[in-house]
Amino acid sequence: VIKCKAAVAWEAGKPLSFEEVEVAPPKAHEVRIKIVASAVCHTDAYTLSGADPEGCFPVILGHEGAGIVESVGEGVTKVKPGDTVIPLYIPQCGECKFCKNPKTNLCQKIRITQGKGLMPDGTSRFTCKGKQIYHFMGTSTFSEYTVVADISVAKIDAAAALDKVCLLGCGVSTGYGAALNTAKVEPGSTCAVFGLGAVGLAVIMGCKTAGAARIIGIDLNKDKFAKAKEFGAAECISPQDFKKPIQEVLMEMTDGGVDYSFECIGNVGVMRAALEACHKGWGVSVIVGVAGAGQEISTRPFQLVTGRTWKGTAFGGWKSVDNVPKLVNDYMAKKIKVDEFVTHTLPFDKINEAFELMHAGK
Repeated sequence: VIKCKAAVAWEAGKPLSFEEVEVAPPKAHEVRIKIVASAVCHTDAYTLSGADPEGCFPVILGHEGAGIVESVGEGVTKVKPGDTVIPLYIPQCGECKFCKNPKTNLCQKIRITQGKGLMPDGTSRFTCKGKQIYHFMGTSTFSEYTVVADISVAKIDAAAALDKVCLLGCGVSTGYGAALNTAKVEPGSTCAVFGLGAVGLAVIMGCKTAGAARIIGIDLNKDKFAKAKEFGAAECISPQDFKKPIQEVLMEMTDGGVDYSFECIGNVGVMRAALEACHKGWGVSVIVGVAGAGQEISTRPFQLVTGRTWKGTAFGGWKSVDNVPKLVNDYMAKKIKVDEFVTHTLPFDKINEAFELMHAGK
């Protein structure tokens, strides 16, 4: 058993608490990882807020991390102690019908237990002050050591900068893949990206890589426009600057609508606007943002009857074990940006400040 520091969420709506936790050794087909770096994501904040129907407390949050394998359980063959890895919230077992189907990346092998905050055998590896602590998204990167299933880990180049590539565990990969894999953006196309946080910027990067001719960024926070332009947005607009709905503004700007739109916020009203900003006959809108529990999307069916397509994506459609190492290699070969997504680097004990910066849009 390893004793280490972790940021524990004892209950919803309260700041994370720095605690000494005990991390049990890995059981069969499990891997214990020393986490070197972790990022914060709106999904962590969503669960912490209490709005997540799957949220269990007390829990160790965090799902964008990178580290070094400390030890492995029985039967683990793909990684060994000392390997550099990224934990994966969407695993890839290679055996279930989802893994065998090229149309999806949603491995279901450990979905039920992962959703309950437990390891595949239905127990937890974390305890604190004598209490069991739940896992989060199968990763729990807000701990100096964590235990994950062996199908939830990608071995990456040992020379990679872990304080950067941890972002490939969620946000950057998600947005980038939404453009390349889910929308399959075509050269010469026009794209609109709603929400210019890390995921939205990664979508812009993906659209640019795919050869989009015109990328329009949309956000209420104009402080985000300069960064979006650095990533490849031709222009940026705020819905507050117009009297009419943003979808009408976009249709006028683009002679009838965009070829591809992306919703990177998790707001069902914006999801509708993103669909309706698409061009009749062929426009495709991809939902990337995660909406709150119980919320529903709506539009007039005529929008779809007249040739628009509504799609969704999780982790950008990447089959995780296969593709995360390739994304790390692309970053190291300077084919994709990652450094540019990092605004602040803080010590672990300042994690609550990191959340404050994120909520402030900084």
